Amino acid sequence: MASYSPDVLQSVFVTGLKNVHGVEHQALSLIDRQLDHLENYPEVADMLRRHRVETEQQIERVDTILQGFGETPSSLKDAVLSFTGNMAALAHLPAPDEILKNSFANQAFENFEMAAYTSLIALAEAGFANTVSALRQSLTEEQRTAQWFADNIPNITLKYVSLRAEGETASH
Repeated sequence: MASYSPDVLQSVFVTGLKNVHGVEHQALSLIDRQLDHLENYPEVADMLRRHRVETEQQIERVDTILQGFGETPSSLKDAVLSFTGNMAALAHLPAPDEILKNSFANQAFENFEMAAYTSLIALAEAGFANTVSALRQSLTEEQRTAQWFADNIPNITLKYVSLRAEGETASH
């Protein structure tokens, strides 16, 4: 079994927590930008609203873990990632297939978050067992959202094509 320097393990864990905190703020920005543009896709809006609440809870969980180490989130990371989330969502806005691009991006982003939480759980299991449950809860929420997009992209795509064929605003 490998041994880990407790200082290095904690440093990497805290950095990972600060990173995922920023990523969750990025997720909020992505969700908020998309919610304004989903009048023809209420099922997507409902999912994003549910996941927005989960994302806020995930941020609270990470805040609590960080506080246990006497740490605070990185305001700079939160601000930069929130800004990039806004820019990413805005980049799809003028696209005639905005809903498709956003759906693909959402599934990819959820998988990125799943990887981040999986990494944090590995670190937690190596030295911070009291945090594993909270991190697993966040991972489960990300998995559920990623799976929803994986399952629904075909329907979203076909709805987009149908609306476009009818001359409706299909992008959102």
